[in-house]
Amino acid sequence: MQFRVSVCEFLRHCSVERQLSQHTVRAYTHDLADFRKFLGAGVAPAEISAATLTAYLEDMFGRRKLSAGTVRRRFACLRAFFRRQAEREQIANPFATLKLQLPRRKRLPRTLSRPEISSLMTSLNMFAGVRGSHDGVLATAVSLMVATGIRVGELCRLAVDDVAPDGSTCRIHGKGSRDRVAYVSDTALRTALAQCVAQRRLDGPAHGALFLNRHGSAMKPQSIRSRLRRYSRQIGLARRVTPHMLRHTAATLLIETGVDIRFVQRLLGHSSIATTEIYTHVSDEALRTTLERANILAMLGHGTQQGRMRS
Repeated sequence: MQFRVSVCEFLRHCSVERQLSQHTVRAYTHDLADFRKFLGAGVAPAEISAATLTAYLEDMFGRRKLSAGTVRRRFACLRAFFRRQAEREQIANPFATLKLQLPRRKRLPRTLSRPEISSLMTSLNMFAGVRGSHDGVLATAVSLMVATGIRVGELCRLAVDDVAPDGSTCRIHGKGSRDRVAYVSDTALRTALAQCVAQRRLDGPAHGALFLNRHGSAMKPQSIRSRLRRYSRQIGLARRVTPHMLRHTAATLLIETGVDIRFVQRLLGHSSIATTEIYTHVSDEALRTTLERANILAMLGHGTQQGRMRS
């Protein structure tokens, strides 16, 4: 089978059967286009070997000087692509004989501080009161992201019948067709969700999207991203706020509050606890900063300067 045909089938599989987000499918499309450009015309998936993948790796790292994060993402895409080809076309998977260890990304997730997230949510609620229902829907959506760590793509896919009538639970359709249940503990958010569900049941079918834009269509991730950027600028936040930053912030705050990491893993929908463990590193950094600020020895008069005077 031609590489182009295999790619089209794989992307359809990711979008329709695995129900991956549009953002992920677009990234896969870009990654596979880059690999196809490297291969040149006329190469079929069955002709690709471990040596081909090694040469591609050397091209990305050596000639093009791409970042480790970009290379890791492209190889993750290719692993999924060739796993699908091996299952569907009965070809040899070149990754089966590939022996390499890609460098791990060490960048910690970007999070908002407690004052920053509090300021953002206060402003959203204030704008909702002044500007009306559509800003109220966004305020509820952002509150749900902060409370549950839901991905923005998952949020936009929430249907009316995914949320309990009283707003206490949400059934989230995650990556790879993995569903999970998020419990909403905050009374105000429960009430807002219940009102949203009740209004949507009056307006349309229960299987329709829960969060709508001002045109009556399902909210899009890009729309939420742009509105978050606009609101964060209006309240003077220096950093660019993204929906995924809210997810990172939710996870970090939960761990700092003492929630067991296994519960955080379930809430976020991570298939591996290793993915969730990165948030413990963020919390360790918060702990280090807090301890430096507290500096008990300095408070007691036994800090660094006193130690030097005695030596």
